[in-house]
Amino acid sequence: MARSRKPVNPQSENALDRMKFEVASELGIAETVRQSGWSTMTSADCGRVGGQMVRRMIEQYESGMGGTTTTNATTGSTMTAQMDANNKP
Repeated sequence: MARSRKPVNPQSENALDRMKFEVASELGIAETVRQSGWSTMTSADCGRVGGQMVRRMIEQYESGMGGTTTTNATTGSTMTAQMDANNKP
């Protein structure tokens, strides 16, 4: 089955584009993107931008849940305190 390129929430497309350029400017590649476009960027740069966007979206979702976050030092993964199996209520 072919994957649809249509966004689930069409109103979010502009917000995601703004976030993409914000992350690109933080990584220092925004000017290159403005001049040459995304199609000329390396896959590594695009991956960095996408990774940072996912990280931010996860943080926003977790903060919306109201749970505190903890980072596992060995794996670098983030879990909410509400979901941690070792954390007894």
